[in-house]
Amino acid sequence: IPYFEVLAFTKRLFGGNPAGVCLLEGDWLPAEMMQQIAHENNLAETAFLVKRDGDFDLRWFTPAIEVDLCGHATLASAHVLFARGEKSPVTFHSRGGALAVSRQDDLLELDFPARPAQAAPASAPAVAKALGAPPAILLRERDFYAVFARESDVAALQPDFAAVAALDRQGVVATAPGDSCDFVSRYFAPAVGIPEDPVTGSTHCTLIPYWTERLGKKKLHARQISERGGELFCENRGARVGIGGSALTYVEGMIHLP
Repeated sequence: IPYFEVLAFTKRLFGGNPAGVCLLEGDWLPAEMMQQIAHENNLAETAFLVKRDGDFDLRWFTPAIEVDLCGHATLASAHVLFARGEKSPVTFHSRGGALAVSRQDDLLELDFPARPAQAAPASAPAVAKALGAPPAILLRERDFYAVFARESDVAALQPDFAAVAALDRQGVVATAPGDSCDFVSRYFAPAVGIPEDPVTGSTHCTLIPYWTERLGKKKLHARQISERGGELFCENRGARVGIGGSALTYVEGMIHLP
């Protein structure tokens, strides 16, 4: 199986979020086999692609589960396809719906669904305890969104990962206004095998609507301030969001199966 490891949302070697990309011929492998490959790769996500009628079917697996939406591994998949001669835009069909990725020079842009959040005040004490600090605002969608006053508050967090995993959401996003960008974030999802994700496209489906409303801007510059770090160029399009970033290939080879 042709296999690539791509660093997404970065121009810097050893930065961004590494994603595995597997190009399958004809049809899916058994789900158990794809899960085993993702576990063996031990990356935040491994993407599996099958070409159908000019588009691509796409599935994503963490080391622990299959997920319904993943930004960085979609960006990585498009990066691989464009390098192999596919025309822009490329369309993926996934559990998260139809997802298009377009290319302008070295910037790739995801077209993803917007996922506005709702207030979740009743869960604030549990989230504050798990993060080790109380957020000013708590929202919920697929994940909890803990909004802090300053970038330094988010950078200083040292979560209790067991407590984060016990919460009734996939993970917790901590976010705040940025010092050198519009907003910053970090993402903790130990329940699905990702203690801290380096850069997360899918969380921006919720972060973009929130920060657009708060800052009054439809185009936003975001940074994820994990240890590896990443940069995202965002646009609010109403029911959809644009999430742009760069990518580079780190590994290219083959996975050998019996």
